[in-house]
Amino acid sequence: MTKLTHHPLLRTPARLTFGNTASRVYLGLVAAAALFVAVDTLFVTHDDASFAGVWLFFLAAPTVFAFLLGGSAAGADASGPAWFVYLALIVSVLVQACALGWFSQLLHNAGRGRPARPRRA
Repeated sequence: MTKLTHHPLLRTPARLTFGNTASRVYLGLVAAAALFVAVDTLFVTHDDASFAGVWLFFLAAPTVFAFLLGGSAAGADASGPAWFVYLALIVSVLVQACALGWFSQLLHNAGRGRPARPRRA
């Protein structure tokens, strides 16, 4: 019996999302921006609103906006509940990290004369 973590249908997307330099740099930028937002929200006092959270949306664009539009089309408020916004941010960042990994793999394979598709693990 194959362990769940060794299943190719899970291993390939995980490798594309976390297993290459482009995805890791992107996820590192997102983590740094999230840390900046957390520090700015918790420890810095502002006379007016802070736009620190905008950086997370810039890094998660355009897929986060697709999730938010889908939520509003499903009947949620304009911004939706807070849990939905956080979930949309997390899922969109992971989708984009996987897409970066896929494109990185395509470019890497195209340079070697291999077929332009990610290899299965």
